[in-house]
Amino acid sequence: MGYKTYTCAIAKKCGGCELLAVPYELQLKRKQAAMEELFAQVTAQDGVRVEAVRDMDVPRAYRHKAATPYAPGSRATGGRMRCGFYERGTHKLVYCKECLTEAAGLRAVLNDVARVADSLHIRAYNEDSGRGVLRHAVVRAAYATGDILLTLVTNGPSLPHAESLVRRLVKRNPRIVSVVQNINDRRTNAILGTRNNTLFGSGILHDKLLGCTFEIGPTSFYQTNPAQTEVLYQLAIEGIQDARTLLDAYCGTGTIGICAAAQAQQAGHTLQVAGVEQVSNAVGCARRNARANGLAESCSFTCADATEWMGSQRRSSIDAVILDPPRAGSTPEFLRGVARLGPKYVSYVSCNPTTQVRDLAVLREAGYRVSRIVPVDMFPHTKHVETVVQLAR
Repeated sequence: MGYKTYTCAIAKKCGGCELLAVPYELQLKRKQAAMEELFAQVTAQDGVRVEAVRDMDVPRAYRHKAATPYAPGSRATGGRMRCGFYERGTHKLVYCKECLTEAAGLRAVLNDVARVADSLHIRAYNEDSGRGVLRHAVVRAAYATGDILLTLVTNGPSLPHAESLVRRLVKRNPRIVSVVQNINDRRTNAILGTRNNTLFGSGILHDKLLGCTFEIGPTSFYQTNPAQTEVLYQLAIEGIQDARTLLDAYCGTGTIGICAAAQAQQAGHTLQVAGVEQVSNAVGCARRNARANGLAESCSFTCADATEWMGSQRRSSIDAVILDPPRAGSTPEFLRGVARLGPKYVSYVSCNPTTQVRDLAVLREAGYRVSRIVPVDMFPHTKHVETVVQLAR
């Protein structure tokens, strides 16, 4: 059997694709073995197996979001503004003309920002002195249309020659439908600040997942690999089976819950979704997404702590829970709150299987049993694996 391998000119310096030198088929075998070892106790006790990793047919050009920092020019660049990826373990920038994991055209937009900004004498941010204007740029491309949202991160509200900068960038890249200035004046490694100023277009992007339309803003959480996100979400939805009421915890902009409600509607029944999220901007976006998909009556979204919200609900008022927490996982308080609420089904989506295994112990002690474990290869050529675990009581 001949294994397919991929090459990259800057792979040894860039810290992104640590498994690029490993043939994809062997990457999958390693990930499968790692997940089987991690979930060994769960599979032994609940009589299930770790299913085969859901892979990608073509594991390249899958990232629909890309970013770069900018730095002042050096002697090596002839004074031209620098951009690219940080070299592994450093803050030294490695120039990248094209990244094999990014959707076509995204890296070109980021590099064009440096060229055009240079021509307009817009200074790059110096992280040592804290001076300069242009800190980062972030591009998102819609999976369904290829449209691009460009976010320019600046060190304060001033962006000299903004009109000329935007006009030239849009002319060079006609797929750009909106440009937003994000203001980050903190001395931090975090890319984005909290303030946005729309420079061109509507300030948002629209995309589709599992047939549903979603709004994406410059600070929205939206999965980077949409093709595998559809796989991930479908597995989570399959885990709630015949539920009529669903708690979508850590719901963000409502993507999973809305997809679940849409599929229920297509099957001829109504799924009442209660989405709970602490970030108020995300909740507002979720409500708009529900309206855009004709699901405002069946999907409601609340800005609250999910654990506290569950405490206000009567037992057995929720048939199913889908949770998709951050890398740190959930909390014992939340998980015990789920157990007290008593849903029949729980679908746990995780970007960190290690913390997921920890959390499963709490649910299993409360009487839930794991019925399915499915790894999803969201980021080929990296060690990262996401997992969907379905539980029932």
